[in-house]
Amino acid sequence: MSGGIDSTLTATLAVEALGSDRVLGLGLPASKTDSVHATEARTVADGLGIEFQEIQLRPLLKAFEETVGADFEADADRVATGNVLARLRMLSAYYAANTRSLLVLGTSNRSELLLGYYTKYGDGAADLFPLGDLYKTEVRSLAAHVGVPRRIISKPPTGGLWSGQTDESEIGAGYGTLDRLLRLLIDRECDVETAADRVDVPVETAQDVAEMYLDSAHKRTLPPMPGIGEHSGDRSRQPFYR
Repeated sequence: MSGGIDSTLTATLAVEALGSDRVLGLGLPASKTDSVHATEARTVADGLGIEFQEIQLRPLLKAFEETVGADFEADADRVATGNVLARLRMLSAYYAANTRSLLVLGTSNRSELLLGYYTKYGDGAADLFPLGDLYKTEVRSLAAHVGVPRRIISKPPTGGLWSGQTDESEIGAGYGTLDRLLRLLIDRECDVETAADRVDVPVETAQDVAEMYLDSAHKRTLPPMPGIGEHSGDRSRQPFYR
C-alpha cells in the first residue's frame, strides 16, 4: 500500500470481497518521501480495519547498490535502480504471502498494463490484478464511488521509484488522453492517424502510445520457449481439446 489511489482502491475491494480479517496491507518505503505516503497508507489501513505492516526497504536497496550495483554502475541509471526497488517490494510481498498462505494482489490498472508502465517481475508480479481491466480514468470513478478519500484520488499518480517521479512526466501525457488513445488503438483497433484525429492530439503522441504498447509486449506474455509458438494458447491446437 503506497497511499495512492490504485493500492487504496485495491485494498478497499479486497476488504469488501473477503472481510478485513483476511487482508494484510504492507507499507514498503525506501525514502523520506515514501515514508510520508506510508503514513497515509497506514491511515487507510486503520480505516479499513486491516492489519498493516511497514518494512523499510532503504537498507536493502543500499546494500544492493553497494554490492551488485557497484559492479554495474547502477547509480548512473535511476531506471535500473528503480526497477530494483520494485522487485524488492515484490520479494517482500511474496515473502509475507508465503509465510501466511496468502495471495499477492497487484495494483496495476489496464492503462499501466497496456503501456508496460510497470517493472517486469516487480509490480508486474502478482497472483491477482483486481484493477487489471479498468483504465486509470475508470479507477478514479470507481474510487470515488466506493468512498476513497478525495485527497487520495486527486494525488498525482507516481510509481514512487525516485524522488519527484510522476506518471505524467515520464509517459508524456495525462491519463485522460492516454486512456482515450488506448481505447481507440487497442480496443477498437483504429490506426494511429485516426486515433490522433479523434483525440485531437499530434500524430506523434498517438504513435508514441502505440510504440509503448508494442515495445512492452514481452511484459504481458510468457517468456518464449523452443517449440512453443504464438498460438500455444489456442485450444483448437491443443491435443487434449481434440
